[in-house]
Amino acid sequence: MKTGIIILAAGESTRLGYPKQIAKYKEKTLLQLAIDAANDAKVDKRVLVLGANRDEIKKTFPGASIPNIPNQHFEKGMSSSIKVGLEYMLKFDKPDQVIIMLCDQPFVDAKILNKLIATQKKEEKGIVACAYSKTFGVPILFGKAYFKELMELKGDEGAKKIAMAHEDDMITVAFPKGKVDIDTEEDLRDLNL
Repeated sequence: MKTGIIILAAGESTRLGYPKQIAKYKEKTLLQLAIDAANDAKVDKRVLVLGANRDEIKKTFPGASIPNIPNQHFEKGMSSSIKVGLEYMLKFDKPDQVIIMLCDQPFVDAKILNKLIATQKKEEKGIVACAYSKTFGVPILFGKAYFKELMELKGDEGAKKIAMAHEDDMITVAFPKGKVDIDTEEDLRDLNL
């Protein structure tokens, strides 16, 4: 099974007031933590989708460390970044499954990404999601059967909508720290305590 990872990092970070991609945790930017996790995971291809503040963000990581592509329509919401990333993957790499991850979950590492892949292989489900805070979400793995639905998402719809519609074909892996994401200065302060 060929696996791709799409890191979504195109948002404007309006609540934080500056690009959350460059916010720091343990001497690294949130984006660099996400790139490191993706690069250390046992996957075949990775792509980073950038949008708002792209030029500023690109200065904070070595460009050669991960292919990165622009989402010219990032203001249309998360669905537009999912489409841009998946289109890129399908054009160049034809993966059998993709993992969608965000750049604002500082505790996502290669271990949890590899666990999604291993769980899919063992359970043979089309969707493998992380479970936390009595819900499930990203990082989340989708098999090829769901690519068409991912491409049809609109606005700020995330991939969770598809997972909820196909719970019979989904399994979750426990990832309690997945509930930690960074949206505000306060989130960042709490993280660095």
